[in-house]
Amino acid sequence: MQIEQRGVDTVPDEERTSGPRDLVSILLGSNLALGVIVFGWLPVSFGLGWWASFSSLVAGTLVGTLLVAPLALVSLRTATNLSTSSGAHFGVRGRLLGSVIGLLLSLGYTALTLWVGGDAVVGSLNRLIGLPTGGVTYAIVYALLAACTATSAVFGYRMLLRLSRALAVGLTLLLAVGFIPYAGMFTTAAPAGSEYLLGGFWPTWLLAAVSAGLSGPIAFITLLGDYTRYISPRRVSRPRVFWAACLGLVIGLLVPQLFGTFTALAVGAGTEYAGPLVAAAPGWYLLFLLVNASAGSVGNAGLMLYSMGLDLDAILPRATRTQATYAVAGVSTLLVYLGHFAWAAQDAMTSFVLVLTAVGTPWAVITLLGFRRCGGVYDAESLQVYNRGTVGGIYWYRSGWNVQATVAWAVGSAVGLAAVDTPLYSGALLRLTGGIDLSFLISGAIAAAAYVALSARRPHPVPATAAPVPAPVAAGGV
Repeated sequence: MQIEQRGVDTVPDEERTSGPRDLVSILLGSNLALGVIVFGWLPVSFGLGWWASFSSLVAGTLVGTLLVAPLALVSLRTATNLSTSSGAHFGVRGRLLGSVIGLLLSLGYTALTLWVGGDAVVGSLNRLIGLPTGGVTYAIVYALLAACTATSAVFGYRMLLRLSRALAVGLTLLLAVGFIPYAGMFTTAAPAGSEYLLGGFWPTWLLAAVSAGLSGPIAFITLLGDYTRYISPRRVSRPRVFWAACLGLVIGLLVPQLFGTFTALAVGAGTEYAGPLVAAAPGWYLLFLLVNASAGSVGNAGLMLYSMGLDLDAILPRATRTQATYAVAGVSTLLVYLGHFAWAAQDAMTSFVLVLTAVGTPWAVITLLGFRRCGGVYDAESLQVYNRGTVGGIYWYRSGWNVQATVAWAVGSAVGLAAVDTPLYSGALLRLTGGIDLSFLISGAIAAAAYVALSARRPHPVPATAAPVPAPVAAGGV
């Protein structure tokens, strides 16, 4: 394996040799980790039982998938990552909005994965070999996981694809076996003494649907293009890529999250997940937990870190992808330490995903509307203007910014943030929605309406020499 040299530049067609199965493998293998499993615990920590948790996770994941999966088609046509591709709609400088959103999303989820995985590693080793559980031990384990994660991310796409293929098989078997030791303890009722976090069932259920269900697909709004840019539209049709993205997101998120809900109810994990999970595990299953906590965390965080490196590379074109990846690895490791030693983890985690969902959804909606307006036809050279330190091209708009798209995103995000309800902050518009968090719906709808209204009289730029992409030469299943 060689270190990937390509950053956010255009991938030549001869290098675009991946297919739909690879996309499914990445979305499944990278998500079977404790950092994703822990989202299944969130509804339980909010005071919900099995069926309420199950329905909120399924509903949120399906809605999020319908919004996010079409984004896989954008990079299929542009051969670069999604934040760079969004320059066609936001402007070659305005696409920095997508880079920043993607960077923050990946940063938070990377830290979360390493934090939860590290806690489970320490707990498992404590029971297996008596490893001390003091602060020094946690610091060392976090550092080791971060180093392995950074290494896999630096090697790049091909390394991560091979790792995801192995994890898709190995961790699926591990989770299947995991139902055995906890089955006897399982109950459909919420943990004893728990109450609805927001005071009532429906506000709490919707909070779970958004923060645990919808947030899973939303985490991929800028990530999907990192993988589909290596799929050639000359070889693979758009429907196959779209359905592969749907399949990968749904099974890749629901399988680990529902395992998290099942085990959280089994061990009564009301305020903490990793500790009770390890404490209740029989001795023979501790090794399985250790494998998931270590290998699974490296696989999941590695993909997130890889995406962060690309986003920072897009923000700072003079930095190489490798330099950018090491830089964001250091920042994410710092967040891991803060998550363990300084923050109230559940509140910080919930607030983080809700706020970023409120600002990320409008960006995704505008990018999809722009994709529809241009018919999926892009000028690859014009998308790379900012990366090359030049000016001009059909996506230059006004000094590199499409004002209409930027204003629409800002308005949608502002309204979304005013309608969000988190454990740390409640928006002023909540009184108009009956105290129910509808921020993602409102922010997306407002952004869409504003973008359509502001852009109605301005045709979307289309390359003068644009030609339709030839039909794929081969067909087949996912």
